Amino acid sequence: MKMKKILFILACILLCSCEEKQEVDLLVMNAKIYTVNKNFDIAKSFIVDDGKILAVGQGEQLVLKYKPKETLDAEGKTIIPGLIDAHAHFYNLGLQLQSADLTGTKSFDEVVERIVAYQKENQTDFILGRGWDQNDWEVKEFPRKDTLDQLFPDTPIAITRIDGHAMLANQKALDLANIKKNTKVSGGEIEKINDTLTGILIDNPMTKIWQVIPQPTKKQEIEGLLAAEKATLKYGLTTIDDAGLSKSSIMLIDSLQKAGKLKTKLYAMVRNNEADVDYFLNEGILKTDRLHVRSVKAYADGALGSRGAALKEEYSDKENHFGAMVVGIGEFKELAGKISNSEFQLNTHAIGDSANYVVLKIYDSILKNGTDKRWRVEHAQILEEKDFSYFKGNKNIIPSIQPTHATSDMYWAEDRIGDRIHNAYAYKKLLNRAGLVALGTDFPVEKVSPFLTFYAAVVRKDASGYPKTGFQIENAMNRENTLRGMTIWAAYSNFEEHEKGSIEAGKAADFVILDRDIMFIPDEEILKTKVEATYINGEKVYSQQNMLKKNKPNSLH
Repeated sequence: MKMKKILFILACILLCSCEEKQEVDLLVMNAKIYTVNKNFDIAKSFIVDDGKILAVGQGEQLVLKYKPKETLDAEGKTIIPGLIDAHAHFYNLGLQLQSADLTGTKSFDEVVERIVAYQKENQTDFILGRGWDQNDWEVKEFPRKDTLDQLFPDTPIAITRIDGHAMLANQKALDLANIKKNTKVSGGEIEKINDTLTGILIDNPMTKIWQVIPQPTKKQEIEGLLAAEKATLKYGLTTIDDAGLSKSSIMLIDSLQKAGKLKTKLYAMVRNNEADVDYFLNEGILKTDRLHVRSVKAYADGALGSRGAALKEEYSDKENHFGAMVVGIGEFKELAGKISNSEFQLNTHAIGDSANYVVLKIYDSILKNGTDKRWRVEHAQILEEKDFSYFKGNKNIIPSIQPTHATSDMYWAEDRIGDRIHNAYAYKKLLNRAGLVALGTDFPVEKVSPFLTFYAAVVRKDASGYPKTGFQIENAMNRENTLRGMTIWAAYSNFEEHEKGSIEAGKAADFVILDRDIMFIPDEEILKTKVEATYINGEKVYSQQNMLKKNKPNSLH
């Protein structure tokens, strides 16, 4: 075999000796490259030129044919396509990094302590924070505003639950928003106990608070976006689907990308605001090499953790409570009809089995003509058994799911929905019915790390390794399909499968170098995986160390 290899190389040299080598930007060599192409082939080397992958191979042929300006010797490390987070909140992460961080708090007392410390340092006119979760507390009940009223009688406070679907506001904020005990807002709840406001707002009523919160300055927005990019590039995220952006935020992102200040690629879902939607429907698809705007993000219901998810039967832990649709069925049909007459995609948040049924039934009625629309159900969290059939394997109704939701919610989800838990977080079942799934994190609801996504999908455990046998392990996905869901299938869900999502000739040179082989390491090592370098359009945008050399390779092994 060794002699055959030598003869092959000599033959190639003779064949190419009279040909001048093509000068290219970069040779990536000596790697274990998971191309994630149709056959899930493994390669050793590839050529990058002008931001795109020019050729993929085993090494020898590429060295003989191309003359690279630079060479990256991966020294046997694993390379995967640039990771795509199919559902996240990039812009909101940036803003959250500038507000009080309430994630991981173990009691409301700790929440208050963090708010006091934050305000002491920042002295803001309106205190904002996010990340509390009453399900993580010993007393698993919504907090009340009384303590915040006492400590901050003259400073409005609005702190959002980790899922973004519930908020605690103090009296000053309620007064500014003109929310009284008789205020009515459909599609959610203004909580009262003994006819007294508690400060808890669920889903649509939160809008009244958002309307009185001072808008961030352009400087704050830019700082937030750059901070969000710093937090995501180190995890190998090269494209992020931002689930719900205003026109102004989209235009700001576009300007930063064009100025070379923001490298991350964004697939932007336009928020369901009539003016914003109409603008983009009239203008048509916006597409650059880093920004793609061709979808609208709608909400059908709220979240399970705040009991806002719309269920067909009452909550198991709250009598006569069914959650709520946050959009009227007629209104949703009208929106779906408007979107169907355009080139845009409709991506709808649906958590409860009632919300999923409404969304899927309307999707199905509109998409029966077979047109390539690729409408997405964001979360697809709880379904009744018969409703799985709406995912027909035609890849036109796509489940966009977040595996870490299963491992975050498993501690309390069965209390909420009882036996319905067996058709909840059913990722393998969704994959089998739909033929593909798009995977994301939903950060900042969950942590940014895509390795948590990979671990939760494959092992069905949280970061502590609980439960020992995996949560509903029958719905675990294998590693190959999980990587597809984080790359090529996510790209397909964005109409981008011909330009990214795999390491193939003609596609953007978005790739990630890992410190270990995520496809074969033991389960317990997955969360130890580190990104050594992240490349977007052939440019190194994150690195733990300088691996790039401006010399020719001296080894092909």
